[in-house]
Amino acid sequence: MTISAILAIVCLLALAVTLLLPRSGLVARWKQGKADKTRSSAEDALKHAFDCDYRGVACTIESIAGSLSLSTDTAARLAVRLDAMGLLRPDQTSLRLTPEGRAYALRVIRIHRLWERYLADETSIRDVDWHLHAEQQEHRMTPADADKLAAQLGNPQFDPHGDPIPTASGDVPEQHGVPLTSLGQGEIAGVLHIEDEPREVFSRISALGFYPGMELQVLETNAERMRLDVNGEEVVLAPILARTITVALLADEGRMRGPFATLAAVRPGEEVQVASISRACRGQQRRRLMDLGIVPGTAISAEMESFSGDPIAYRVRGALVALRREQAEQIFVRPVGTGGISSVQGQTHGNHAS
Repeated sequence: MTISAILAIVCLLALAVTLLLPRSGLVARWKQGKADKTRSSAEDALKHAFDCDYRGVACTIESIAGSLSLSTDTAARLAVRLDAMGLLRPDQTSLRLTPEGRAYALRVIRIHRLWERYLADETSIRDVDWHLHAEQQEHRMTPADADKLAAQLGNPQFDPHGDPIPTASGDVPEQHGVPLTSLGQGEIAGVLHIEDEPREVFSRISALGFYPGMELQVLETNAERMRLDVNGEEVVLAPILARTITVALLADEGRMRGPFATLAAVRPGEEVQVASISRACRGQQRRRLMDLGIVPGTAISAEMESFSGDPIAYRVRGALVALRREQAEQIFVRPVGTGGISSVQGQTHGNHAS
């Protein structure tokens, strides 16, 4: 046998091993990938069915197809598979979760929302990217992993969008609210929930600084727009954006009192006291501000501006700290003594989205 023949046989054996190894071969990996994709689609369908039930709308093969971007035939085969597994049952007009299917869906939703909470509190990942990361992680974590993560985060009840996080036993915290579009002129409300899908709509809401926990007042509302007072600034929303925000009405006396100035409005020579840090400031950025001593009650004075005006140097607990405008805008402050914050007295800022 020639050397070339021997080499050919060795190459064929190596190729066969690469393809056919039981666990790490290409064929095994392809089969595992296909199985993982099938399981992910099944779990996504169960999530969709739960969401339909939660919102009081019908879950159908067509709605599954639209939600998961599948053909109607593929969605139908998926529904048949879930029926055979005892997780989804058809009735006269829709598809309904069985008790086992509901428990399965809640486990997946719990992982998704816990992971979004983790991303918001412990990382610097942008809020518009939380959902995509959680979509990937929800199919990988085990219920035991989710329990460990929940304990690490202090067993939160709501994710950063305001969605309730199911407990390990399958209980879902209740949250009542109304669409922002249902409010009338002059009414005051606190934001409970911001819908994070579709991504394009959520990114516009996020860019305007909305987040669960903030308070607002309706200045004007009609079929074309809603004009709001948000932390002392005027924000104009088109109804298509306002409908993605769920709020709870507040009595006048329940509203957070001003002034609603931010540290970015403080000029050199002025001194203020920290009132709060915006809840939109999360993760590593929030921890950095707190590590610098920027917490409610801390006195801060503006010392000097850079040549371009950004960043600005502030005196915090005896140390000189440089903060960029985007950071300073996350810090709410109140004047010290009887003086005001000169640059924001009488001003109204307009933010518009259509």
